[in-house]
Amino acid sequence: MKLERKNYGSGAPLEDKAGYSRMVAVGPFVKIGGTTSVLPDGSVYGENDAYAQTKFVLEKFAGLLKQAGAGIKDVVSVKVYATDMKHGAEIARAYSEMFFDVRPLFTVVGTTALNRPTQLVEIELEAIIAE
Repeated sequence: MKLERKNYGSGAPLEDKAGYSRMVAVGPFVKIGGTTSVLPDGSVYGENDAYAQTKFVLEKFAGLLKQAGAGIKDVVSVKVYATDMKHGAEIARAYSEMFFDVRPLFTVVGTTALNRPTQLVEIELEAIIAE
């Protein structure tokens, strides 16, 4: 079985500088790497607001998935890295607004820090395009 690979960028300057893709699709398998709510100008969307950051990233993911011919219904796993687990309810609320009916795997992992102190979440996603 030969599967085609396609790399996708989000336009973030670090992707070209460091040599990585935001999303990679191999056949029906789609993975989106760790993504935060950093805007193109380097500012953080929803500074110190875990709900706003989670919602922003998940909406960005919906657009990326569309580029790969996938959608929210194809998501099988979402992993969130949170700098403070006390924000778990806010993170879960934003997640549930998008994925409640789809019910993918959902993991929240505590981490000590992200790139900027105002970043509270970084999210990864996996999808399998079902025919």
